[in-house]
Amino acid sequence: MTSDVPIDPTVNDAFRQMSALIYAGADSGSIHQSLVDAARRLVEGCDRASLLVRTRDRYVTAASTDDIARRIDQIELEVGEGPCVDAIVSEAYQHDPDLTDAKTPWPRFTERIVAETPVRSAIGYRLLLDGDKVGALNLFSDTPGGLTSKSADVGAVIASFASVALMAIRAREEAATLRQGLQSNREIGKAVGLLMAAHHISGQQAFELLRSTSQELNMKLTQVASQVIEGQESQFGSAPGGGNATASSSV
Repeated sequence: MTSDVPIDPTVNDAFRQMSALIYAGADSGSIHQSLVDAARRLVEGCDRASLLVRTRDRYVTAASTDDIARRIDQIELEVGEGPCVDAIVSEAYQHDPDLTDAKTPWPRFTERIVAETPVRSAIGYRLLLDGDKVGALNLFSDTPGGLTSKSADVGAVIASFASVALMAIRAREEAATLRQGLQSNREIGKAVGLLMAAHHISGQQAFELLRSTSQELNMKLTQVASQVIEGQESQFGSAPGGGNATASSSV
């Protein structure tokens, strides 16, 4: 990839639109879809695109412009080779301008793609998150030679933006998980306090009561805590003058 690629103003416009989508709090599916749609729209010769991402210990297609692009991802994973698979493990993007060329480095992949789809040219870009290989942006053309070196350069810019977008999604998900954890801890703490006051027991005893009830009912600890809070507040609220209602013997 050249280092001084002139970027078309429409590419910058697309980046601004996708950035607005990310920071407006759009769901990850919408962001993934916007990335592949932008690739098809902005990369010369690109007829289809897909986004392959790692979920736990396997790769799945997070978004695609059509069923053919999604099917190509599946074929790559089935045969274990291809530009997208290689892009994930290698340092550079993988570009095969003509899949009908007998010199292809991916014979099993190429044989099936040519036989089962109209695609004849492909590029795969590795996506990184904090140094981790988390997926690939994949571009396809139905024309032999349809994806040129210029196409590859513009695609590389979009792939770089895709990595940033995935990083933003991860940061947002981690923040949401943290908020959820803090809320759960607050609810458990409040339930423990209510049980201590109602049953005149220690904090450890109150927590053990919550935990054992959670196991007996096969419910999450936070669900049991929420029910304790709701039950205790209901009793307090129904007592005369906001009274000193005591809890029943059950949680």
